[in-house]
Amino acid sequence: MIPKKTPSKHTTDNDKREPVITLFVYGTLKKGFPNHDRFCRNAIAIQPATVWGRLYDLGAYPALEVPETSILAHGTADSRADAATQARLNAHMPQHAANTPPLGDWDRIYGECITLPNPAQNLPPLDRLEGFFFGHSDYYKRVLVPALSGTEQLVAWSYMAGKDLIQIRACPIFSWPH
Repeated sequence: MIPKKTPSKHTTDNDKREPVITLFVYGTLKKGFPNHDRFCRNAIAIQPATVWGRLYDLGAYPALEVPETSILAHGTADSRADAATQARLNAHMPQHAANTPPLGDWDRIYGECITLPNPAQNLPPLDRLEGFFFGHSDYYKRVLVPALSGTEQLVAWSYMAGKDLIQIRACPIFSWPH
């Protein structure tokens, strides 16, 4: 864990701090991989984390699928609104939500939670890299999911592959690289 500054998951409307955005990353955005320095070099915090889902090897990068029941919100074109949604849900997350296995054949997927400042500046380039174009993409979505980092539960945005992409190129794995 790189504890530069840990954002509190308990915020209020009176809180004057700048918004942040936390992402669960599982591939080339992880520390030590090619896209990390380019897109995440100004991270406030980086911590190992897991989410429930399935990970697929697409060759040069992995793709994540999460259970529909784990999706707390869908990403929009408004980065600040998405950061506010994340902060609100983080503050009211049910106890054990990230620890409870969903129904079905799902695994713990290992990655990192990366917290970035200034969502309006940092999220759009990540959306473009990951192929998320609000209202125009059936291949990738940005979704808000429960994550577990050590004993801390939080919610994090993650990029999830659409069903069409997974059906075309699926090769299941548990972590990347494997």
